[in-house]
Amino acid sequence: MARCGMKRTPHQRRCLHCKELFAPDPRTRHRQKFCSKVECRRASKITSQGIWESKPENDDYWRGTEHTERVQAWRRENPKYWRRVGRRTQRTLQDERRVKAPGHQHTKPNSAKHALQDECIPQDPLLVGLVATLSESTLQEEIAAACRRLIKKGRAILRRRTNAGF
Repeated sequence: MARCGMKRTPHQRRCLHCKELFAPDPRTRHRQKFCSKVECRRASKITSQGIWESKPENDDYWRGTEHTERVQAWRRENPKYWRRVGRRTQRTLQDERRVKAPGHQHTKPNSAKHALQDECIPQDPLLVGLVATLSESTLQEEIAAACRRLIKKGRAILRRRTNAGF
């Protein structure tokens, strides 16, 4: 059972990622399967997030009006959160959700179940980056509002151009 000359003691286990022996935290020794190295903690998070996302009851976890309203209320209460934190960490509050495997059947959400970002944010990363830079925000709600303002302004310009005979 020993690998590479390392003998396992009763209080050690092998990390599922790096395969090295480690002493698990006594409080979670029966559940801990990864050691504390950064890359192993990252692998642990990816594994547990994949398990969570594979459960059908979690498919629409962040969708629906109650979640939209909760997030919007939090953003109103913390208007400068991204200006304060964003420059320091350059990280998003949530990890990006990975795309499901091709075999997974996913129903198209109805209008009452749209996620926040589905409403008015373009899918082109260049446009999203440009609008985020112009609005000085990485918040999806603020990017969507900026997109709506830019579309309205563009339509007004095109109407004026058409009315002027160009």
